[in-house]
Amino acid sequence: MIRRRVVVHGHVQGVFFRDSAQRLARRSDIRGWIENRGDGSVEAVFEGEADAVERLADFCRRGPRGAEVESVDVSEEDPEGLSGFTVR
Repeated sequence: MIRRRVVVHGHVQGVFFRDSAQRLARRSDIRGWIENRGDGSVEAVFEGEADAVERLADFCRRGPRGAEVESVDVSEEDPEGLSGFTVR
């Protein structure tokens, strides 16, 4: 079990970024959350098996169709044992 905090910068709001990430997270048994930030970026926390978390982080580097990802900050954190995945 690993945990990553991901902040995605660029044109990433209003392009179904959060919804797309949520669907992928639920299919991959990832727990955590994703939200729009006031500065126009998207922030997420992913907890789960290492391969699945890394796949979701890779998705964030590309984003869904319509997104223009400029940069992604990924940081490691200690897992907290979250349950479910929510869009905030």
